[in-house]
Amino acid sequence: MELQKRLLAQQPATPPSSPPASTNGILSASDYNGRLDEIRRTEYPQLKTVFLDHTGSTVCAASHIQAFAAELMTQIPANPHSRHVESQWTQARIDHARDRLLAFAGTSAERYAVVFTANATAAIRLAAEITPIEQHGEFCYTRESHTSVVGVRSLAADQGVHLRPIEFTDIGEVTAPARCRGTSLLAYPAQCNFSGQRFPLNVADTVSKLYGSTSDTHVPWWVLVDAAAYAASSPLRLDAHGAGPDFVAMSMYKIFGAPTGLGALLIRRSSVPFLRTKRYFGGGTVAGLTFDQPWQVYRSDIEARLEDGTVNFHDIISLHHALDAHANIYDSIDMVARHARAVTEYAVRELRALRHRNGRLVCEVYGHTGESVFGPTVAFNVKDRAGRYIGYMEVERLAVMAGISLRAGRFCNPGAAQKWLCLSAQELMKHASLGYVCGDDHDLVDDKPVGALRVSFGAMTSIEDIDQLVKFLLYQFRDYNMSGSAISRLPIDTMEISPTALSVNAQVDKVIIYPVKSCHGWTVPSGTSWPVTRHGLKYDRVFVLMREHSLLPMQQKQVPNMALIRPRVDIDKSTLVLDAPGHELLEISLRPEDLKLETTETQVCSTRVRAVRVRSDRISLWLSSVLSVSCYLACEPRLLESGANTPHNSCYPDKSFANKAQILMVTQESSRQVEQWIAEDAAPDDATSRIRVGPMQYRPNIIVKSLGTDMIKPFEELKWKLVHIGGSRFAVAGPCRRCQMISIDQESAKKLKEPYATLARRMRVDGKVVFGIYLNATGSLLSTTSIKSGATINAA
Repeated sequence: MELQKRLLAQQPATPPSSPPASTNGILSASDYNGRLDEIRRTEYPQLKTVFLDHTGSTVCAASHIQAFAAELMTQIPANPHSRHVESQWTQARIDHARDRLLAFAGTSAERYAVVFTANATAAIRLAAEITPIEQHGEFCYTRESHTSVVGVRSLAADQGVHLRPIEFTDIGEVTAPARCRGTSLLAYPAQCNFSGQRFPLNVADTVSKLYGSTSDTHVPWWVLVDAAAYAASSPLRLDAHGAGPDFVAMSMYKIFGAPTGLGALLIRRSSVPFLRTKRYFGGGTVAGLTFDQPWQVYRSDIEARLEDGTVNFHDIISLHHALDAHANIYDSIDMVARHARAVTEYAVRELRALRHRNGRLVCEVYGHTGESVFGPTVAFNVKDRAGRYIGYMEVERLAVMAGISLRAGRFCNPGAAQKWLCLSAQELMKHASLGYVCGDDHDLVDDKPVGALRVSFGAMTSIEDIDQLVKFLLYQFRDYNMSGSAISRLPIDTMEISPTALSVNAQVDKVIIYPVKSCHGWTVPSGTSWPVTRHGLKYDRVFVLMREHSLLPMQQKQVPNMALIRPRVDIDKSTLVLDAPGHELLEISLRPEDLKLETTETQVCSTRVRAVRVRSDRISLWLSSVLSVSCYLACEPRLLESGANTPHNSCYPDKSFANKAQILMVTQESSRQVEQWIAEDAAPDDATSRIRVGPMQYRPNIIVKSLGTDMIKPFEELKWKLVHIGGSRFAVAGPCRRCQMISIDQESAKKLKEPYATLARRMRVDGKVVFGIYLNATGSLLSTTSIKSGATINAA
């Protein structure tokens, strides 16, 4: 088929570091005998992007959702704890689902019980709670374990159990009878969700043979296998592994895309008599109990005994249709396994074949070498032409703009991350002490990655998906040099620019403030002098919108409609007026004494900032109605009318709710250059090339324009160190790092590709996408400092 041809024909110029893809019969069925295109067209019409995050969650089939919806329209699923007709029908569907899931796992109800849970994490926790670990026993977990498995150590520690993180290769030594310390639990993943490395499912059988267990006893070691990542692309075949694991944790959405609220813990029936009784019992788990005496009798069947409360019967019914669709589309999980293996081999080969023109690798792929077996998950980092790492968060942002969905970070797998990224526990603890946390923008620390990129493949992944990924990486990063910047590729040489030449040839075009962070801006009336305080422009980002119980302000990236909230400052009345489509005007006082305030805290770009909640149902209801999100208004009273010159509090930064500095400046010339690039790079039929991307799209505070014929050169501002505006002096704090927020149209709130996509290709400094420069006011006469449109600019 097409994939086989690619694997055989596209030999890389430089031999890959992994063995070449196999050419046996597996590849002949890798695209389901030529049906893959039709499968994607009919079953996965939602695949509008290149989706490469199947380890996170795969994509659900159209026939699954349609059949489930049809059943809900003709049947009445009901609480199975009742006894009427609908309840009994629902219970029958639940029982049948257990049998079908066991068949999918390659076993039967004779050998295993299915306990439905909320997800795989809940299944893992339940297994830990019912394992009869003795106080002098051990909880051992292998390096590649997911955080949900590592988290069991807290439960074990509470019981005084010895904790032992180990390598998978140490299992034989750890479980040897000679060093047995008592009843213990061993947990490991069938597939690492970081690198894709796989581990055999016969560990429990091997341990059982070491101890020669009988039906009257259980060996000292209990075995828990996390199969959440593995089961999506490989058959479990539990009956083929002798004694089999005591517990197997599964996740339904990992395999079928839906339902998302359903996991399962498979429990070996021969282990049931030895389980520890759960401390908590919920509705449906007991056969009898008293209110006023500590007496209860648990149900005899293990499923009812462990499923607290009413199971998620809607999702269990959905599981039937997921299994039906999977079988109808792919015939068997074995066919999916063949396809996933072929796609993975192709992807690894292509990524390893990527080279800069000097021969250096573009991608550092983790694993997928040697004798180890790997599943359809590939972790890697991108390097520049000198071998330096490029921040994975920056790569992820660019991938999103290119329509490619992948994952960035450490993927909730601390052990594998430390292994492949060569990170010590001491380094991670140091990073945490500096305020670096999982999911933030700190992707490189001391030029070393603290995470990676991950692409993972599913039953419907195509080689065209891989080709798009490779094309993206080549286009964005081939021959990129981290030590320099995109400035070297501009049509001008900024190194030869004399900034002082601008002294009388530029002026302020507009002054803009954003009274509510992430909402629309307000342009200061032309010719009006606008005060500058030590916190920045007066009233700029003095308010934020907050969700209940959240430390982070709301942002346009998550709620694009914030751009539709338009502010206006009424100077005479000292009020802020908010306008939004379909809503009456909202007037808010800018005097703190007129507001009912309640102190809280928030964070802006990892910086702790004081925020004071504005207690007003009128304001909160208006904002929540506009955004369709429950939220409230918060402020920093120091930045309001009577608090602008209050004494400095060293506990908080001397700026507003702005991200990095007080003021953001951009130039008309740089904005026009980006527009020109967009037009040059766009295809003839691409409507993007006709979109007007003016300087306001970058949400600046000051827009600068040239005077006369001696024009400012594009991006010349990146060389400025000091800027004089009228009689006020400002220090340049550096370039402004940009994110996808600049591609949200500020008039319509629609998410666009530009200008971020073009800036990402054309304007990176030290690996970061930048546009505009940050300014901080300097000097001691801030009380007399102001800016207005038409003021002259001097730069040095």
